[in-house]
Amino acid sequence: MTITRPPAFPTFETERLILRPFTQADAPAVYEHVREWDVASTTLNIPHPYEPEMAESWIRSHAMLAAAGEGITLALVERETGTLVGSIALRLSPPHDRGELGYWVGRPWWGRGYITEAATTLVRYGFETLGLNRIQAHHLTRNPASGRVMQKLGMTHEGRIREHVKKWGRYEDIEAYAILRREYRG
Repeated sequence: MTITRPPAFPTFETERLILRPFTQADAPAVYEHVREWDVASTTLNIPHPYEPEMAESWIRSHAMLAAAGEGITLALVERETGTLVGSIALRLSPPHDRGELGYWVGRPWWGRGYITEAATTLVRYGFETLGLNRIQAHHLTRNPASGRVMQKLGMTHEGRIREHVKKWGRYEDIEAYAILRREYRG
């Protein structure tokens, strides 16, 4: 089965969130969140220090990824307040009918279940709309909270990959998780 090409910029609503495309107006909020050491240190691709123009460039990159059918990156916005609280992405590997989930949330919103809520929506979209066979995710071993999100999504822990990445000059172990279409329960 071949995956369906995603619309460039889908929007979703959950109980507490709106998942929508980023705009350049979001750049200051992105900068404020990801420039924090605690947020940047728990992700693979956020540098530190983080400069304001990096947020603008990152937001511009979403259009190319979406236009190529290689994935979507969405802003997580609180429905009640309209506040941008984080980001979630689904990178696609069309030849393999596979997606990789990635996310971050600003420090003030840690522990509220926002990532689980958003990720549940994106996993459903990946299987039910895009026709993916596998959705995977990984986290730095020293960030077990991210692993708990993956477990709540029904993902299976597939193992630890030792010293797989280098983050800020230090080799890091990562934990690999995945869920297959046949395991997904909707």
